[in-house]
Amino acid sequence: MFTIEHDFDATVVTLVDEGPAPLQEDVILTAFEDCITVEQLDPRSDKVAKITLSVAQVRELAAALDLPEGVYRLRDQP
Repeated sequence: MFTIEHDFDATVVTLVDEGPAPLQEDVILTAFEDCITVEQLDPRSDKVAKITLSVAQVRELAAALDLPEGVYRLRDQP
């Protein structure tokens, strides 16, 4: 399950793990104009782990999900 919310300056997507145990904490992706943050609570430390990706990194990640093992470079479309 996931939710999508549109805030003033960002779009927030929350991924909820509904599968069989062991379940993981929710993952929150926040898309700003210039970057995307990914956050997840670490239950062992009770702290939120957060990473920030550029928009280009997210495009590459999306492309990588559909490609076989290897090294790639995305080209801009004219």
